[in-house]
Amino acid sequence: MKKDRGALARLTTGLVLLMIVLLWTIPTIGVLVTSFRDSQDIYSSGWWTVLPHRDLVKIGELELPAETDPDKIVVIEGHSASFDEWRAGVKLADGRTLRWPGNKRTRTIEIYEERWVGFGANLTFQNYLDVLSAGEVSYKDAQGNTITRMSNNFADAVLNSLAVSIPSTLIPILIAAFAAYAFAWMEFPGRRPLFIIVVALLVVPLQIALIPILRDYTRWKLNGTFLSMWLAHTGFGLPLAIYLLYNYISTIPRDIFESALLDGATPYNTFVRLVLPLSVPALASFAIFQFLWVWNDYLVALVFLGDKNRVVTSALAAMVGEKGQDWHLLTSGAFMSMILPLVVFFALQRFFVRGLMAGSVKG
Repeated sequence: MKKDRGALARLTTGLVLLMIVLLWTIPTIGVLVTSFRDSQDIYSSGWWTVLPHRDLVKIGELELPAETDPDKIVVIEGHSASFDEWRAGVKLADGRTLRWPGNKRTRTIEIYEERWVGFGANLTFQNYLDVLSAGEVSYKDAQGNTITRMSNNFADAVLNSLAVSIPSTLIPILIAAFAAYAFAWMEFPGRRPLFIIVVALLVVPLQIALIPILRDYTRWKLNGTFLSMWLAHTGFGLPLAIYLLYNYISTIPRDIFESALLDGATPYNTFVRLVLPLSVPALASFAIFQFLWVWNDYLVALVFLGDKNRVVTSALAAMVGEKGQDWHLLTSGAFMSMILPLVVFFALQRFFVRGLMAGSVKG
């Protein structure tokens, strides 16, 4: 009986988790599929239509006599119906569907047949090329009209985001690792009050510091430069970095440090050769947090960079304002902004839980 209950509980848990995963990933899959679809298809059908399904496929046309009066009952291949009925579509006995497209002046009847539509119909990489390019891009809207617009040069935005995110992740990691090691294993005056101040900074919202920092940057002529972003993100990210790394480094056995001291290692050598290699899970955990935060940051980039060196978030916001109806471009840009954070997370995720749980259990 207990085994049956346990199996049922595991099955229920698995189904619930599967449902949560599906609900969580379906929007992402929709963005991915839409980013590869033709612009006309996006306006006419949902993204799920790229999956195998039965749909009406146009197989031919037939011309009605010029004297056909659409205001009366029209007979086509032995079937009688009004103009509105023909326009909505009339299904014949053999499975075909006849439709009268356009208005009453047209005399062309389209013939459709229900068939299986395969996976990946009309998928294209052109959307990504249009988003990344710096010149004019052309596409067709729902009515088949050709639209020409200037591209947002998303490639430069990606490079700018990399130029901001990589140093803004590495610099605070390096500084915080030194600080966490000092707080955990070195004796110096004011160690405890300083650590309390660092932890207290975690609850201070960064928004209150934007205007004072902006005034200083303007005075020093740093506004609009990558250096301003590196300094700002380093300052905003250090409290969390020091706290996470301290929790991990403080759990390293004291015997290791005593052995290093007996072997004549200096505190610097101990840090470089022992602490850093042993702290890789904590470093990776903070790297994920910091990189995702900096990459997805919009407010700090808007205040300190503006449009001078537009990053991914600023470029996407501009695309929403300029190309709000161009879903093939918006989804392509959105998915490109997701690729690199996903790569970083999956590359470091094996260290993620270990780094976060460090210091939570002692005994």
